[in-house]
This record gives sequence, structure tokens and C-alpha cells, in this order.
Amino acid sequence: MYRIGAKVWIARIMITWRLMSASFIWVTTPNMLYFMRFLLGMMEAGFYPGIILYLTQWYPSHWRAKIIALFMSAIPISGIFGNPLSGWIMDAFHDVAGWHGGQWMFVIEAVPAIIVGIAVLYVLDDRIAKAKWLTDAEKAYLESEITAGHHEKESPHSVAAVFADKRIWHMCLIYFCFVMGQYGLTFWMPTLVKASGVSGNLNIGLISAIPFLSAVIAMNLCGRSADARRERRWHLVIPALAGAVGFVVSSLAADNTVIAIIFLSIAACGVLTCAPLFWSLPTAFLSGTGAAAGIAVINSVGNLAGFLSPYLIGILKDYTHNNQSGMFMLAGTLVVGAIAVLRTSARMVNR
Repeated sequence: MYRIGAKVWIARIMITWRLMSASFIWVTTPNMLYFMRFLLGMMEAGFYPGIILYLTQWYPSHWRAKIIALFMSAIPISGIFGNPLSGWIMDAFHDVAGWHGGQWMFVIEAVPAIIVGIAVLYVLDDRIAKAKWLTDAEKAYLESEITAGHHEKESPHSVAAVFADKRIWHMCLIYFCFVMGQYGLTFWMPTLVKASGVSGNLNIGLISAIPFLSAVIAMNLCGRSADARRERRWHLVIPALAGAVGFVVSSLAADNTVIAIIFLSIAACGVLTCAPLFWSLPTAFLSGTGAAAGIAVINSVGNLAGFLSPYLIGILKDYTHNNQSGMFMLAGTLVVGAIAVLRTSARMVNR
């Protein structure tokens, strides 16, 4: 994306990603599922780090937490609407034209992303200089703000330097811990809600929207606070610890629907707030080619948790026959992430 441009690359990702997702209607065996899931990950891979890089090219560092939080609000918002919608589609379209509800869900939910992917080609501007909707004075102001931030940074200037930079690997550890919690929450939310006594696909989807709605509010408030105070570490540590508490208590109170949902909401607020605020750390010292390579490396290593987190929770659930052990594991990784954040130099990230 750094070389080709955001418009073409983001559009390509969105279209091929959703076409691959729709292709899941033909999956009939576990091995086919694994193979298609691998291909889906390949199609998706550049989107998230690409957007983070794109935002660093448009917004100076002292606006970045609230901007990334706003962008990442799409995750809980998609949960608010997506979970009930998916449940309704699976129930309402079951056996229509000989397909089961899950097949219809994959096809119907692929359509909006494909349409938006095509629109990106016509709407998105690659960089500030190409934005027709900005005046020359506005372009100059934004460029000067971003350039001034770059002068303050001690960024690696090559891919090799990125891999040799200890700060990058420290960021990888932090992000890995937070992604463990994020994937554990988003993949297992319906299961956790069902375990609290809620039944029916639509009802589970509707109740699952409550924690996500809470997270939208929390992540944007924290993002604004972090930028206003130019403080990054404690704005990450406190949500991470809150997420750990939420996971533990919600699992211990699984037989009480109200308490379980309240603490699942706290877990969602903490975990989903960590993701956008985390990127204020590495982008405080990365710029240019170093930002492109550094964000990609951190995202790649961190997203290994996207495999490990659901896998470990599944193993622990099979072994212990309950959800508690998996939630305790997620809580522990969030605590490790919080400690790693505190080990980050305040001078480096609180600019």
C-alpha cells in the first residue's frame, strides 16, 4: 500500500476478502474450512495495518488516539448490528432454496463490503496532496503538522532496521497480549452469552450487542482523553486491567445472566479500548518506510494471537468442560500486556 497507494490496495482487499468469505458456502469438511480460512486471512491481511498506516499519513500524533478509536468503533458497531442480523438470517433463511442459514449469511453479508470496496476506488484519496476537498492552505497546515511530528521521531529507516529494533519486538509483545483478549471476546461472545442462560440465535445476537455498545462509548472517551492529556501508558493499562476483571467475574457469574452481561460489557470496554489506543505507542516513534514496515511486523506478530486465542480457549473448554479456564487465560494475558506497557518509556510515547 505504501508503494501502490491506499485507494487501489484497500479496494482490492475489501473485494477479494468478501468474495472469499462468500465462498464459504461451498465448505463441507473440516479440512476445507481450514484451507478457506487460511485463504481468507491472506485476502484480509493488509487491511488493518494498511488503514493504521493510512491514518498516520493524514493525522498528526496528537490526534491519533481519538481518530483510530473512531475508526475501530466499527468493530463493536458491527457486533451490535452483525450478531442480531446474523442470527436472524440463519433462522429466517434456513432451507430457503436448499441452503442452510449459514450459507445465506455468508452470501448476504458479503454484499455491502463488495459495494463499499468498489466505492473506495472513486471516493478515497491516497494522500493529502491529492485531496480536492481541501484548500491549499489546509493541505499545507496538515502536511506541516505531520512533518513536524516526524522530526521528533527516532524511527528505523529500513525494513532491516525495523527487525533489529528492540522497541518493535516490545510492541509485538504488547499487541499480542491485547489481540488475545480481543479475539477471545469477539469469537466467543455468543457462546458466553448462551452460557449465561440466553437461548435462540436472535436473542443471543441482541444480548451480545450490549457489551459492544458499551465498548463504542468507552473506546472513544479514552481516545479523546489520551490525546487531550498526551498520556498513552495509563490509558492502556487501566482498560487492560478492567478487561481482565471483566473476563474473570463474568465467567464466575455465568449462571447469573445480568451479572455476566455487566462484566462481559466491562471486558468488552477494556479489550476493545486497548486496540486503538495501542497504536499511539508505535506510531509515536515510527514514520515513513519505518512506519510501513513496523506496523506490518507488529500487526503480523500480534495477529498470531488470532489463531492462538480461540484455539487455546477451545482446548481449555474441552479439557475442563467449562468456559472459566479460557477466560482466566485471557485475563492473564491482558495483565501481562499491561505490565509490558508500563515497561515502555513514557518519554518515548507521551509526546
